[in-house]
Amino acid sequence: MPKTKTLRLAAARTTLRQDPRDAELLRESGREIRRLMRDAYAAGARLVVFPEGATCSPHKRIMSADPNRVGPADWGLVEWDVLRDELGRIADLARELGLWTVVGAVHRLTPPNRPHNSLYVLSDKGEVVTRYDERMLSNTKVSFMYTPGSAPVTFEVDGVRIGLALGMEAHFPELFLEYERLDVDVVLFATAAPTEVFATEAQAHAATNSYWVGYAADTSAGVLSPAGEWLARTGDEPIAVADIDGNAENLARPWRRTARDGVYEPHLIRDDPRSEDRAGF
Repeated sequence: MPKTKTLRLAAARTTLRQDPRDAELLRESGREIRRLMRDAYAAGARLVVFPEGATCSPHKRIMSADPNRVGPADWGLVEWDVLRDELGRIADLARELGLWTVVGAVHRLTPPNRPHNSLYVLSDKGEVVTRYDERMLSNTKVSFMYTPGSAPVTFEVDGVRIGLALGMEAHFPELFLEYERLDVDVVLFATAAPTEVFATEAQAHAATNSYWVGYAADTSAGVLSPAGEWLARTGDEPIAVADIDGNAENLARPWRRTARDGVYEPHLIRDDPRSEDRAGF
């Protein structure tokens, strides 16, 4: 009997908080995330995805050793113990609710290495099962703030195979095509999007790769179908919920794989002058 591949997915938008020196702001982020986790659970979600830096998205000037210009980040400014405590509380609630949770946070490395900009994947048992680190960083991020990630990351929930993308990676279609080749059903894209174009790009990636996309930003969130259509999107409410059916027939995806694999070659005509002449009717 084929394995069932269904999942109710929630995508949440959260308040953008950018000062990791402020312990109370970190606490506020944790409380907001946990409140939205409960809302997602009440809506029947099996998994909820939060935006990039949902716990805190450090501002480049706040982190700069010289606040008058953008320069190397001083990561000693961060209230790391508070951040770690809030992440632990989030993990505890994931276990209590039985809710898979994907949440954006800064991941500290061994000093003096810069941290990663990351997504933690928390299982329904409250365990960190994997972590995705943003690979395609902005000029400021790679010059002054973060260590880039180096690999795609996938995981599975209830038979649904899921990939992860982060930050400005919507601008890089090759990453989303890579996940198509890794045979994912869904990509979760979390961002602190400065413009609506990130959501538009997410639509395009869903449609061109024929998979679902869970989109989570501080401005809006939602779930996209393999046709690039919004199945659900936040309005007044901060979470959007939709059902993913990995068993649904998807003819576009196998055909696109076939099309990329040389199917046109036998049909090409190389000796017709009317084909070769491009300068006339």
